Amino acid sequence: MARKPKTQRRAQAKAAKPRGSTDRDKAINALMDLLAEQSFEQIGLAEVAGRAGLKLSQLRAELGSTLAIVGAHIKDIDREVLAGGSADMAEEPARERLFDVLMRRLEALAPYKAAVRSLLRSARRNPGLALALNAMGVRSQKWMLEAAGIGASGPKGALRAQGAALMFARVLSVWFDDDEPGLDRTMAALGRGLTSAERWAGFLDDLCALPKCIGRGSRRRRARDEEEAEAA
Repeated sequence: MARKPKTQRRAQAKAAKPRGSTDRDKAINALMDLLAEQSFEQIGLAEVAGRAGLKLSQLRAELGSTLAIVGAHIKDIDREVLAGGSADMAEEPARERLFDVLMRRLEALAPYKAAVRSLLRSARRNPGLALALNAMGVRSQKWMLEAAGIGASGPKGALRAQGAALMFARVLSVWFDDDEPGLDRTMAALGRGLTSAERWAGFLDDLCALPKCIGRGSRRRRARDEEEAEAA
């Protein structure tokens, strides 16, 4: 891939960027630390507050549930990825732009790998959590698509974002066990996912064109019927 050397340098940086010292930041950091140690369903708000050094009233003023804290963490990752765009990717094909964006996302997630793995394991056992995480993932992928210059609005954009979210989840399953500095296995999985996505996007374009073609055909048939009726 064209971006591999840069990706290799980034992948070696495992330390999380400091979030700050707000109560919100402390709560997110606390939950990420706890997720690395235990499952999501075992973590209560009192435990998060205790790890964060906050009173429950302080935690409640910022975030209303452990799932809301997960959402806040995902939003922070979104912002980090969006802020890290590179102008030299602007002329690259859409596939390469999205590859770069999603690799930046993995790099931003690297310090929280154990927490993310734990969270997704819990989601496999908890359909409600899985649905909530999927909704968060789709929302994030809309931003990732837009960052890559790929439209994510309207029904077609919603399907693209859902497809991207499912594809990225499959890439994560490879990334969890990829400890090589260059993330070769992860990049290969992402490349395969993008190839499948390109085929799906082509199918989607064809599918979206069908109603227009059908509409044009119907109008032509109506016009022909009217001409025949007049001639009779």
